[in-house]
Amino acid sequence: MGKRVAVVVGGSVAGLACAHAVAEAGWEAVVVEKAAAAATGSGTGAGLGLDAQSMETLARWIPGWGSHLDAATLPLAVDLNRVTDGETKAARTLTRDEGFGFRAAHWGDLHRRLHEALPAGVTVLWGHQLVSFETAPEDGDGDGEGGVVATARVLSTGETVEVAGDLLVAADGCTSAIRRQFLPELKLRYSGYCAWRGVFDFTGKERCTTMVDIRRAYPELGNCLYFDLAYKTHAVLYELPKNRLNWLWYINGDEPELMGSSVTMKVSKATVVEMEEEAERVWCPELARLISETAEPFVNVIYDADPLPRLSWAGGRVVLVGDAAHPTTPHGLRSTNMSITDARVLGCCLARWGNAEPTSTSRRRALAEYEAARRPVVAAQVLHARRLGRLKQGLMLAVGSTGEGSFDARTATEEEISQLRQSSMPYFSGAPTME
Repeated sequence: MGKRVAVVVGGSVAGLACAHAVAEAGWEAVVVEKAAAAATGSGTGAGLGLDAQSMETLARWIPGWGSHLDAATLPLAVDLNRVTDGETKAARTLTRDEGFGFRAAHWGDLHRRLHEALPAGVTVLWGHQLVSFETAPEDGDGDGEGGVVATARVLSTGETVEVAGDLLVAADGCTSAIRRQFLPELKLRYSGYCAWRGVFDFTGKERCTTMVDIRRAYPELGNCLYFDLAYKTHAVLYELPKNRLNWLWYINGDEPELMGSSVTMKVSKATVVEMEEEAERVWCPELARLISETAEPFVNVIYDADPLPRLSWAGGRVVLVGDAAHPTTPHGLRSTNMSITDARVLGCCLARWGNAEPTSTSRRRALAEYEAARRPVVAAQVLHARRLGRLKQGLMLAVGSTGEGSFDARTATEEEISQLRQSSMPYFSGAPTME
């Protein structure tokens, strides 16, 4: 009997991580991804924070990852929450955690490295968009193979192709079409706020006024994750490799109308000007200037979802990973970290059960073990990230609550302030890996 095959739908970081994990477990993998090609790693795109567990996992999959940390990432050793005075724009420290221990990376650079390190036995079908899938029937005794067939459209030609395998791994993001087929009633939950986002490239401008001033106002850039809180809003700032600063600014408001399945929005020049004027009113001049000089800022509408009742279906033939399994707000920097650990645990479970006996029973056992390990962890982290976002945005901590109030830095107790720390996240020190 040949190797088992996992069909991975989605070739972002979660999908490529799953390809590494199932290959490590002795499976082959076919990744179906609608993007035309892998990320170039040019340094553009979103920033992300990697925890110690993810860093250790990536070192297993990417040769030389550990020895090239200075090129691939920058330290986020300090988690610093400050409050900005609305009148003077002066910043005052609320809480400082010097044991944070994350690393900052570019999404594009991590994606490129994961792609370049894919082992033999992994095929990536770029420019292929999932159209549908179906599960093949098992033998009557329930121990037959019973696989899956995914149908994808080749975007460059319009033709359709079928990809067959033993397992379908849904890594198709927070708006997952595969998840909708099994949980049509599950809806994404609007958080109550959106985020302006941007990456400021200071290549060749290290000594410009903007950079000199921002480093004076934020002297620990390159080693620190800054959270600035103001009245019913907060901003995030940290440095990325290759001379870039990553910033986000969260603004409360009604849910905007989205086009298609994307949760990001391009905005008009007039809207950008309004945002820049509001930044001058809310933030210190240094941050406001950085925001105004960032090319092509965009809006990210922030959603999550209540924890899913399960993570696998169809008799152990379909499994959810990454944002498809646990749509989450960005607070706590969990999305990428949860995705990497999902992949690692799935690989461990397949290695333990998937190769033990070539039956659908072993596959069901593997996915049941994966679900038992991951579902409590991701549920706790999604709900904590939700609370953390509402805390920093000055919203009622429980949605629809008339009891528990909102966070106000002017009157907050030490216990309330301590909840701002990233280390308050459940499983902050690491989740079970089943190894």
